[in-house]
Amino acid sequence: MPLMTSLIDIAHRIRAGEVSAVQVIQQTLQTLRERNGAYNAVTRLLDERALKTAAEVDARLARGEQVGPLAGVPFGVKDLFDLEGLVTTAGSVVLKNQPSAKQDAEVVRRLCAAGAIPVATLNMDEFAYGFATENAHYGTTKNPHDTARLAGGSSGGSTAAVAAGLLPLTLGSDTNGSIRVPASLCGVWGLRPTQGLLPLQGVYPFAASLDVVGPFTSTSADLACAFEALSGQSVATDHDVSGFKIGRLDGWFAQDLAPELVAGIDRLLDACGDVRTVTLPEVARARAASFVITAAEGGALHLGRLRAQAMAYDPATRDRLMAGALLPAMPIVHAQRIRSWFRDVLHDAFRDVDILVAPATTGVAPRLDQPTITLGGKQVSARANLGLFTQPLSLAGMPVVAAPLAPAPGKPVGLPLGVQLIAAPGKEATLLAFAQAMEKAGLLGFPCADTPLTEQA
Repeated sequence: MPLMTSLIDIAHRIRAGEVSAVQVIQQTLQTLRERNGAYNAVTRLLDERALKTAAEVDARLARGEQVGPLAGVPFGVKDLFDLEGLVTTAGSVVLKNQPSAKQDAEVVRRLCAAGAIPVATLNMDEFAYGFATENAHYGTTKNPHDTARLAGGSSGGSTAAVAAGLLPLTLGSDTNGSIRVPASLCGVWGLRPTQGLLPLQGVYPFAASLDVVGPFTSTSADLACAFEALSGQSVATDHDVSGFKIGRLDGWFAQDLAPELVAGIDRLLDACGDVRTVTLPEVARARAASFVITAAEGGALHLGRLRAQAMAYDPATRDRLMAGALLPAMPIVHAQRIRSWFRDVLHDAFRDVDILVAPATTGVAPRLDQPTITLGGKQVSARANLGLFTQPLSLAGMPVVAAPLAPAPGKPVGLPLGVQLIAAPGKEATLLAFAQAMEKAGLLGFPCADTPLTEQA
């Protein structure tokens, strides 16, 4: 009997005794070995730990014990989450001689407590500084929907693994868009939770005042299930969303968009009853503030290592970190003032709407041999500019669901396009309810590039 890509289906079948956790993990590991080469999503496999844990899950089930809502579900983590006994590399060789982690990151422990099983670490931009997952040490992660294109970053290994059907659940991080950008380009679901909601213990930092961690899945229902396990909060699946007031972000968020992206957003909003246009002021300045804060915090974090072993860094990462470390105090102070002001602006927007909708990127994933996007008629670096629409919103610390637009009806399935669904702090349940309703209506959701777990051996 085929196994499904959905983590909810996998957990149900394991609890029902239709398949064992050991069988699922064995097949997952085999699938990762056989198919990862096409995408370069995985950096390490956790065979021994995964199989041992799976056997424990099966033994507990045989004894009639509770095993949690994610019983036996395999998951992978971006390679900046601590895993007991492993060196946390953060996508770099700079940390290769650091001591192994003494325990799992707190969010990893929460998934394990819910019954899930870590099976792999996943590729990323070095120290999470980039939007492409082009890594000088571990290679470039390719987009499963077209391996001639970027997966996006910095959580590209995490999104590619889900998009290719290699894993039903992965963890990533988002400072300025590292969940939302690759989710959009790879056609998967991602969640950047409210700033501070999920713990960062055991997660290698990038810019600590902006860092957030969250899950990736192939369906909105799976995303809600993962969020419940990570946060301890309950998400209602039968919430009436017909009365939601939706705001479409205009201005900055309506520039340089691919026509098919505009059409997809139009289809989505046409299905909503109460839609109004919202224009945020000074978005370019907010994005610049995000750049400055990120550069300053990242540069300060790495300054000591840069002085000692600068040449061990990816050259692109090294140059940006060094520039950040050299920033004078005044621009940083000014950026923080803009951050505070822009956060208030976004809070005010939610007096009139329940959810804001914005594009996640300007269009489909750029090609590997031309890693650029078009802004204002000019070709600019994708690695630095794919976060055009995500960076400003990071300043407010609000929850954002990265949602893939459904393929246009009656047309061949093309490449993924994604949107950001934004809500006020603490309103993850609102976002997830809306996401599930729109997926059921056929307006959100994108098929995996392949089916991962085919037949039982």
